[in-house]
Amino acid sequence: MAKRPVPRYDFKAFGEAIKAARKGHKESRKKVCDEMYISPRYLANIANIENKGQHPSLQIFFELMLRYNISVDQFLMEQPTGKNTQRRQLDALLDDMSNTGIRIVTATAREIAEVEGEEK
Repeated sequence: MAKRPVPRYDFKAFGEAIKAARKGHKESRKKVCDEMYISPRYLANIANIENKGQHPSLQIFFELMLRYNISVDQFLMEQPTGKNTQRRQLDALLDDMSNTGIRIVTATAREIAEVEGEEK
């Protein structure tokens, strides 16, 4: 039987997003593997996912997306429909914030919107 003539999906952008998110959380690959109960042998695969776009298993893909609040839409859809990764990560930060913090962020966002509105 002949191999399907379908180009393989390039996971390079996904790997870069995972690496940036992991570093943003100041986590080592080993820590991620330990907390996700991934075998030490898979540690090299995590590096290859981040640096070479190696195809992760669906389970690892799913867990990493959830761990770092990364939007799947931006990688799999031509026209993303949901929240992008930055908005998902901001939502996660807001979920853990106090009411005082929310008030500060809201005031800041309003000021940014006002300034950006003036620039148009």
